[in-house]
Amino acid sequence: MSTTSHSFVTALADGPVVLDGGLSNQLESAGHDLSDELWSARLLAEQPEAITAAHQAYYEAGARVAITASYQATFEGFARRGIAREAAAGLLRRSVESAREAARRAMENGVPAPLYVAASAGPYGAMLADGSEYRGRYGLSVEELERFHRPRLEELAAAEPDVLALETVPDADEGRALVRAVRGLGVPAWLSYSIEGGRTRAGQPLEEAFALAAEAPEIVAVGVNCCVPEDADAAVETASRVTGKPVVVYPNSGEEWDAQARAWRGHATFTAERVTAWATGGARLIGGCCRVGPDSVAALAGLLTP
Repeated sequence: MSTTSHSFVTALADGPVVLDGGLSNQLESAGHDLSDELWSARLLAEQPEAITAAHQAYYEAGARVAITASYQATFEGFARRGIAREAAAGLLRRSVESAREAARRAMENGVPAPLYVAASAGPYGAMLADGSEYRGRYGLSVEELERFHRPRLEELAAAEPDVLALETVPDADEGRALVRAVRGLGVPAWLSYSIEGGRTRAGQPLEEAFALAAEAPEIVAVGVNCCVPEDADAAVETASRVTGKPVVVYPNSGEEWDAQARAWRGHATFTAERVTAWATGGARLIGGCCRVGPDSVAALAGLLTP
């Protein structure tokens, strides 16, 4: 049973497409411990069925796109666990296969096609697991970053996802490397930055960061994720204006993590009014990340699905 009846790019032209929410939220709510350098990627090796179940929950809540558990899945990160390169390549492919299986199960349960799979590729700093994914500026050249990203992107593309999700990118230099790294893979990609205010986490203006993807045919959507909804408001307009491409936006709930208390504080600012404004401003891929679970995705689907 095919999970897609027409291309992902065609879907973007048809109107807003609902993304899933935070994969970690769903996994943690099911009782899985993610306090590990590999984060959810560890479960690809140890409990792949948990990954499939989490994706299925989001599809059945109304998401049309599931983002795979490969955000922190890298050859280097797996090697630190003693996982050989061939086995690591298999785990990268498994991330796509797990989401595709979840889509198949959801459709058997009555969820209508098409359902899409976005293969996640997080930034270099996610592999380091030292917080630098929120700072960028790793001391590497664009060429070095391209050489880091290309091999795993090749493996993910070989698994035939509908799109590559180049996400939570903190630095325009890494964005440039990723744009180069997806050339010739035969799979469309979106490029999504992690931001603070009107700049990347590394401090570059968003106009500069978005512009480098404007003429790249492989990049079919540009935007932001893993930021507060308030920062996403202006970023959606900027991405649309600078690139002329569909915009992707999936911020967190707006709550803040209190590391000392190990608890979330504040109030959610991920609201229906914001979602409507994003869609009006050119956003065609809309979802959430941290603290945005299936209930929020269901509400989002009810708002955006005709």
